[in-house]
Amino acid sequence: MKRVVALFVLLFAVWLVWSGHYSPFLIAMGVLSSLLVAVIAHRMGVADEEGVPLEISLRALAYLPYLLLEIVKANIDVTRRILSPRLPIGPRIFRTRALQKSDLGRTIYANSITLTPGTVSIGVEEDEITVHALAREAEEGVLTDEMNRRVTRVEGRR
Repeated sequence: MKRVVALFVLLFAVWLVWSGHYSPFLIAMGVLSSLLVAVIAHRMGVADEEGVPLEISLRALAYLPYLLLEIVKANIDVTRRILSPRLPIGPRIFRTRALQKSDLGRTIYANSITLTPGTVSIGVEEDEITVHALAREAEEGVLTDEMNRRVTRVEGRR
C-alpha cells in the first residue's frame, strides 16, 4: 500500500509542477486524476517493487549529480569534435558487461550511456550492452566501468 501512496504523491507532485495552475478546481482535478491512476496501477498489479522502486529512488537522487556532470563533459567533448576538424571522429561499436542484476538496473545503466552524448546503447542482451561510440575516448569512458559501478550502487549492491 505504501507504494500506491508513493505513486500518488509522485504523480500529483509532477502534475502540480507541470500544470502551473493552482486554482482550487484544477488542483482537485489533479488530485482526482493522480488518485485514479494510482488505484488503476494498484489494481493492475504494476505498483510493485519494479513499477514503484522506493528503495532505488533515494540512491538514484545521489547518482543524479554524477550523471549530470558526465552529460556536461560529454557535451563539451562532442561540441569540440564538431567545431574542430583536427579532433578525430572514429565511430565504433563495442560491447560492455552490465554488472546490474535486475532489469531496472540494466535499464538505468543503458539509458545513462545513451544520455551522455557521443555514446548510444543500441542493444541489451542478458548482461551485455552493445554501444555505439563517436570516438575512441567515448568508448574508453564507458569501459572504465565507473558509471557501471555507480548504477550498481543505485541498484543496492556494492
